[in-house]
Amino acid sequence: MLAAYFDCPGGPENLYVKEVMKPHPGEGEVLVKVSASALNRADLLQRRGKYPPPKGASDILGLEAAGSVAGLGPGCKGRWKIGDAVMALLSGGGQAEYVTVPEGYLMPIPSDMTFIQAAAIPEAWLTAFQLLHFVGKVQKGERVLIHAGASGVGMAAIQLVRLAKAIPIVTAGTQEKLKATTNAGAAVGFNYKTEDFSEKVLAFTQGAGVDLILDCVGGSYWEKNINCLSTDGRWIIYGLLSGGEVHGDLLARLLSKRASIHTSLLRSRDKEYKERLVKAFTEDVLPYFSGGTSPRLQPLLDSVYPLQEIAEAHRIMEENKNIGKIVIEMPASS
Repeated sequence: MLAAYFDCPGGPENLYVKEVMKPHPGEGEVLVKVSASALNRADLLQRRGKYPPPKGASDILGLEAAGSVAGLGPGCKGRWKIGDAVMALLSGGGQAEYVTVPEGYLMPIPSDMTFIQAAAIPEAWLTAFQLLHFVGKVQKGERVLIHAGASGVGMAAIQLVRLAKAIPIVTAGTQEKLKATTNAGAAVGFNYKTEDFSEKVLAFTQGAGVDLILDCVGGSYWEKNINCLSTDGRWIIYGLLSGGEVHGDLLARLLSKRASIHTSLLRSRDKEYKERLVKAFTEDVLPYFSGGTSPRLQPLLDSVYPLQEIAEAHRIMEENKNIGKIVIEMPASS
């Protein structure tokens, strides 16, 4: 089968499409013929040699995929049959023509959704759902600050905050991105390049601050985050785009607000946790992707690239040009 590959860590130019062995499903695993996968920041980090896959996971890039069931390993519980349209959360291997997946990581694709749309859901939406509900325990009426609001996770989080009847506030780096977040349901958005988001957030919340922060930026934002965090607020760090170093009196500032910091990574979670997450998402959120529901949830697609143009897709994401998800389409044959 064909797969996205790189021989040594480095820039997007190191990526190419290679013929590799097709995987075989093991105990309790399903073989999926991949129609589409989507890019995530983790793919960029892995390509640079900074985020190796967990032990036992495929070293092929790709943390999510959509396609159809092509085979069942021994011990499958009969939840899926050959030909079922499915989307999956992966620890790796999505940017290839076939991938094996534990059956509990699979979700049915809503009937009115294409494989390309579905490929934009698993990693971003499960990450956002996990951060808001499993980690942050978001409550009705709470104010939630979402950094990188126009990213895949950001766009999902905006809609999930609305679904939880809470208030999404975002930051983004361009007016175009802020407009997209407003269309997705953000109550208000601030340009972190031209405005002090902490001052703006405090003004918007009439001095109360936000109850929950979803932060993939890290180090450089710590002071502004604490400034606009409410008393007893929760600050969840799930990425370090600006690095992890903090200079200043973080602990005293946290203590004065009785605030808490949580950190979260999804890829390295154990199988039971991921299966519980997928099950909760399938039951509580997935129905809202179907037509006729209110609110209607929608993945936001930025662009679609064929597998052969994987390097260009990486380049676009590296330059922060995308609004929503970049999807990789697999070859139609084989």
